[in-house]
Formats: sequence, C-alpha cells, structure tokens
Amino acid sequence: MQVRSIWLLVRTLGVPLLVLGLVFLLLREPIAFWLRGEDTYDQEALAEWIREARLDKTLQELVGRLLEFKETYRDLEARAKNNVAKPSNDELRTVQALIDSKREEIRVFVQSLCDPVTKAYPQKLPLFVVVYQMTVKFDDALKEEPIVWDSLKPRQPKQYRELAPVQIYPSGTSAAGPRVWVEMQYQMRVFARQQLYERQAVARWRWLSGVGVVLAAVAGLWFFVALRQKRERDTRRLVAEQQASEAERLRLQEALMRQEAERKQEEAERTALELRSQVFANIGIMAGSYAHNIKNLLVRPNDLLGRCLEQDGLSQEQDHMLHEVRHTLGTVTERLQQILQTVRRDPSQVQPEALEVNRLVGEIAETWTDLARDKWKLTLQVDLSAEPLPMLGDRSHLQQALENLLFNARDATFEMRNYLRDQARKGSGDGDLSQQRRQALIAAAGWRGQVWLRTRREGDKVVLEIEDNGIGMTEEVRRRCTETHFSTKRDNALFAGLSAGMGLGLSFVVMILEHHKAKLEIVSEPLRGAKFRVVFPLVPLSAARQAAQT
Repeated sequence: MQVRSIWLLVRTLGVPLLVLGLVFLLLREPIAFWLRGEDTYDQEALAEWIREARLDKTLQELVGRLLEFKETYRDLEARAKNNVAKPSNDELRTVQALIDSKREEIRVFVQSLCDPVTKAYPQKLPLFVVVYQMTVKFDDALKEEPIVWDSLKPRQPKQYRELAPVQIYPSGTSAAGPRVWVEMQYQMRVFARQQLYERQAVARWRWLSGVGVVLAAVAGLWFFVALRQKRERDTRRLVAEQQASEAERLRLQEALMRQEAERKQEEAERTALELRSQVFANIGIMAGSYAHNIKNLLVRPNDLLGRCLEQDGLSQEQDHMLHEVRHTLGTVTERLQQILQTVRRDPSQVQPEALEVNRLVGEIAETWTDLARDKWKLTLQVDLSAEPLPMLGDRSHLQQALENLLFNARDATFEMRNYLRDQARKGSGDGDLSQQRRQALIAAAGWRGQVWLRTRREGDKVVLEIEDNGIGMTEEVRRRCTETHFSTKRDNALFAGLSAGMGLGLSFVVMILEHHKAKLEIVSEPLRGAKFRVVFPLVPLSAARQAAQT
C-alpha cells in the first residue's frame, strides 16, 4: 500500500518535475555564463597562456626534461641498491646536478613569465595580468619539491583570485602517469572593477533566488493541489476497499460454513469407511474360519475316496472319474490352504520364490476356464509366450491379484450383457413384442463375454495382459478405479447375487504389484472393453532361485 502511494505521488508530480528539469538543462549554461562569464573566460585565457608561453621552450617541455632526469636518477639508485652495474658517485652527482639545473631553469622561466608584467605596470590598469604567486607542483609519486615564485607584494584575500590547477604534464587530463600542474594567484582587473563585478554577481544571485522562490511557491501550490486530489482518491479507494473487505468477509464466512459442512461430511465418510474396513476385516476372519472348517470337512471325503480307489472291480470309467474327483478335492484343499495363509498374513509381507509367469497364468486359466464357460457365459482365451518368463514373487499374492483382475473382467462382461438387455427392452414401446425387439433380446441373451490372458517378453520386462469386451470405463473412472473404496459396480452386475463391491479389489492389486516392483497400466473406453497391462521386471531363473533361497 505504501509503495502504491509513493507511485501515485511520483506520477502526480512527474510532469512538473520533468518540465523543470528540461528548463534547467536548457538554461544551465546561459545562467552560468551570466553569473561567472568574465571569471571563466579569464581562467581559460590564463590556462592557455601558461601552457603555450615559450621563451626557448615551453613550461611543459622543461618539466618533461626534468622528469626524464628524475627517472634516470631513480634507475641509478636502483642499480646501486641491487649491486647490478653499480654506477659511480660521479654519475649520481652529475645527474643530480642536471636535475637541479632543470629546476632552476623552470624557476627562471616562471619568473620571466610573471616578473616583467608585474614590474611594468604597478598600481595601474593592467593590460594582461598581475601575478602575485605562481607554483609548479609535482605529484607525490615524483617526490619533488614544488617550484614557487612569489612577487612579495602586499595583497588582500579579496584583491586577487586563485587559478584552478592547470595540468601541464602529461598533456591531456586523461593521460596516465605522474602529474605536474600550475597554481597561481592573480589579478586581471583593477580592484574597484573587480568589486563591481562581485556586486553584480550578488545581485544576479538574488534575482535568481527570487525566481527560485516563485518557482518553489508554484511547485508548493501544485504539490498541495496534487496532495489534496490524492487524499480524495485515497478516501474513495478506502471506501471501495472497505466494501470489498465486507464482501470478502461474507464470502469467507460462507466458505467456512461450506468447509464445516464438508468436514462433517468427510467425518461421516471416514466413519463409514472405518466401518466398512472393520466389516472387511471381519469378513476376512470369517472367510478364514470358513476355509478352515471346509478344509476339515474335506478330510473325511478324501479318506473315503481313497478307500474306494483301493477297492477292486471298478471299471475304467469309474476309476477315471474317482481320480478326477480326488484331483479336484486336492486342488480345493490347496487353494483353501492358500486362502488361510493369505488372510492370516499382512499383504505387505512378501514371501518371494522363483516363479514362471506362463505356468502361473496357465494354472489360473485351468482353474476357472470350465466355470467361466458353463456358468459365467464367458470365453477365457489364453495366449502364452513361447519362451519361459521367470520372475521372483509371492505365489499366493500374485494369484489373488490376477484373479481379482479376472473377476473385474468377468463383472465388466456382466454389466455389458445387462446394458445390451436394457437397450433391447427400450427398442420399442409397450404392447406385443415386435420382431426387431425380440431379435435384439435374443441377441443380448446370447451375447458372450470374452477375456484374453496374454503373456510376452518386452526387453527386460515381463508383460501380462488381461483384456475383456465388457462395459469399459470413462476417463474419470479409469483414473480413479485404483483408489481405495472407489467402486461403480451395480448389484445386478455381480455374479451369484453378491452385493455391490467395496472398492478394495484394484487397490489390493496395486499394493501387491508395488511390492513386486511392477506397475499396472489401464486402457479403456466406454462400451469398448478394458485392457489391464501388468509389467514385471524379468529375473533370470537362476538369479530368481538364488534370491528366493536367500
């Protein structure tokens, strides 16, 4: 909010500030010349005189020669210090004498510039300049004393002016290296004339100050008006924000009420889910108890069947049927034992063993093919890979997972058959059955579901597909079908009159597959069936057996 206020203020004052800035840029040079034009011109003329004045050489050339001798003397000192081609004392004295000579030459040059002019026109109107003092200063790095010429004339501070330092070496203000410059105290005009200029400069400054005061007053008035307008805008904005805040408060209140209602609904759903989970656990316990009782009841029939097979006089057909019954009872006993082990064990606790996927799928197909054909009106087709597909997994868990997928495919075909019957019944209105409607009902009743079980190898993966021609799924159902307690099954779509599903089948399958490092892919469209594609990691048979043993 504070940043916004500052931005509004800047935007309000931006136009006058921009205009004042442009006016300042346009009038800066004329005003500066108006105030100090004479003094600026004098200083530029003196700087040119110092740089260009020549007797035999210019001051810049003399200073350059002096610095060359200084550089030579420093080289000799360095050689003497390092004992490398050590110079003689005579050489050092000779170079020092040359340096002193050049300093004296510069002092005479400065005196020749200043002294004749000062002596020629004392106390009169000067034609050029009266020099009170001129100093040639050297950079600290050169370690050279300044060369000073002074006229020794009495003077007052207001009587003379000081020249801004004029660099004479090296040439150009941006050149690199040690610098040498000239400072000077001078008088260009008669003292009375100089005082007149100063009074005129003061008057000009007062005039500019008056103009500045007027402009400041105008700017203050502008600022007051802008501030007042801003305050009015802020007031309107504050009222609007208060109205928006009230509306937001009402919206939040409604949202809180809605969240509270949703929370209560979620609590009710969670309670229902907990009850269903408890029911599911109780069903598991009951299933285990029933399986155990059935297993015990099968002990006596197995014993009697064994005695019958020991009797003589049985025909070949009777002997074959009794052996088939004994095999079936053995299969039932084995599956009951697996059910007991499963309901007593946490599904997350995997007991891996070396498995062959083709054999596992073949056993499931052998178990359910006859029942699917005779009672489910379902054709179960198996297409197994020609090469072995070894893997490492828990046989009991994988059997349950694959059977859950098979049962889901079965239920999908039931729903497809019911859908076709409903469509056939809606084909014509009330009254006697028409020929078209009768044929549609016969076709719906004779429709058979199909489920395909396929296995194959893809690189280092084992792929198992369970595909059906059932009712299919919408995209939303396909995305949510593996969620716990999510179910779309209708009561009339289930086999043997069971109630609607609790939404635990596919979530159980996903959990089992995750423990086997496998993934489930689902492809489906409404009325076009569904394909469940399970991808297992391929494990060599020897490695699977070794891992199972460890």
